[in-house]
Amino acid sequence: MALQLVHHPDYDAGFTADHRFPMGKYRLLMESLNERGLANGNLHLAEPAPSSLLGLAHDLRYVEQVIACAVPEQIERDIGFPISARVSRRAQLAAGGTMLAARLALRHGIACNTAGGSHHARHLQGAGFCTFNDVAVAALALLAEEPDMKILVVDLDVHQGDGTADILRGEPRVFTFSMHGERNYPARKIASDLDIALPDRTGDDAYLETLLETLPRLSSIARWDLVFYNAGVDPHAEDRLGRLSLSDDGLRRRDLAVIQHFREKGVPVCGVIGGGYSRDVPALARRHAILFEVASAFG
Repeated sequence: MALQLVHHPDYDAGFTADHRFPMGKYRLLMESLNERGLANGNLHLAEPAPSSLLGLAHDLRYVEQVIACAVPEQIERDIGFPISARVSRRAQLAAGGTMLAARLALRHGIACNTAGGSHHARHLQGAGFCTFNDVAVAALALLAEEPDMKILVVDLDVHQGDGTADILRGEPRVFTFSMHGERNYPARKIASDLDIALPDRTGDDAYLETLLETLPRLSSIARWDLVFYNAGVDPHAEDRLGRLSLSDDGLRRRDLAVIQHFREKGVPVCGVIGGGYSRDVPALARRHAILFEVASAFG
């Protein structure tokens, strides 16, 4: 059975090539997946998340500001770009895409969104290139439908998942785990249920050793009904915002460790791509494709 994929062409909001946020990676990622034959008959089109779902994770006034493209300038500065009509649509689509991928994962065992992982968006506003927190939205939407679910968030983006921690703190049915660079953004972190902060230049072997020690610990906490996996590639040595010095092989070993661990236990996994900021955008897209290559072996 093929890996279930969620995508939308409007994940690319059309930023200029020199923008700090490499928006073109979404289009190039999809091209890379097509070249690898990973999007044949298993591709699902994302739909925008409605404000009723977005409001489960975010202040409704902020949701309305994003939808109306009337976000205050200070919040736009915190996010890192203006909220235009295309950016607003992209944020709604990414949240809807992760929601759809989560449902597909519950049905098929594993599914991946070609966007998502916007983990700096907090309850009151967006920040750090993140407008809506798609994983938090999807988790809370599922819990509204199935109150007895137990959900785990495994966030391996190089940056700490402060927004996810902010939105989901106090929610006992969701456990948030973030493993990230200790000296990286955000300067003021919001505690997850479990945080592991790693030193600069950690490298593949030390990183994998820590991860492999932690995964059984996470599984001992509860019998999870779903895992959201943020597979950000910004821990890579060539990423301009990452400092952990992982290689392509290290990213592949990381993704395999997470997905294999939970799938062997029968836990559905919903993958999102998280951050990646290399100036070589085609290489960046190929790096993001590693998640899908690894996940396809479990689809």
